[in-house]
Amino acid sequence: MGLGNPGREYEHTRHNVGFMVLNRLVADTGAPWRTERAWKAEIATHDGLVYCKPTSYMNLSGKPVAAVAGFYKIEADEMLLVYDDAALPLGKLRFRTGGSAGGHNGVRSIIAEMGTQAVPRLKIGIGAAAGESMVGHVLGKFSPAEQPALEDSLNRAEKAIALARTRGLEAAMNQFNQEIQPK
Repeated sequence: MGLGNPGREYEHTRHNVGFMVLNRLVADTGAPWRTERAWKAEIATHDGLVYCKPTSYMNLSGKPVAAVAGFYKIEADEMLLVYDDAALPLGKLRFRTGGSAGGHNGVRSIIAEMGTQAVPRLKIGIGAAAGESMVGHVLGKFSPAEQPALEDSLNRAEKAIALARTRGLEAAMNQFNQEIQPK
C-alpha cells in the first residue's frame, strides 16, 4: 500500500514517495494499473501480491486501504504501508511492524479504518521542514540537489521490499534500519 495524493500536481512531491516506490515495483513486473472507482484506488496484481495506491487524498487513505484489504482478504499484519516520514533524514529508510501514526494523517486514517496499529510499514525519510510549514514541505517538490538522494532511497526501498518479501520483515529491518545514512 503506497501512500500519496492523486493528481499531476502532486506527482513529484515529498508526500508521494509511497506512490513513487509502488510505481517502480509494478513497472518491474509489467502488470498494468487499473482504477477501481468503488474503492477509490489504483490496483495492480502480480505473483500473488496486490499493489494499491489510494486515489483519495492522503488524509483519507484508510477507507480505500480497508476496502481493498477486505476484498482481497488481507489482514493488517499482511500489509506493508510505504510512505514519507519528515522525522527521518532525506534518504533514510525505516521498517516498523506497527505503532502509532507518528503525526502522519494518512497512517492515522489507515489505523482508524483497520482498527489496529499492527500494520507493518516502510517509512522513507524526506527530511524535516526547514523554515516552512509542514504542509508546504510535504506538498513541495524535491530540489535538484535532493534528486540524487531521492533516487538512491527509491532504489534501496525496492531492494528492501524485495528482501522483506523473500526473507521476512525482520531480515529487512535488520539490514535497512541499521544502514548508514547515505551522503
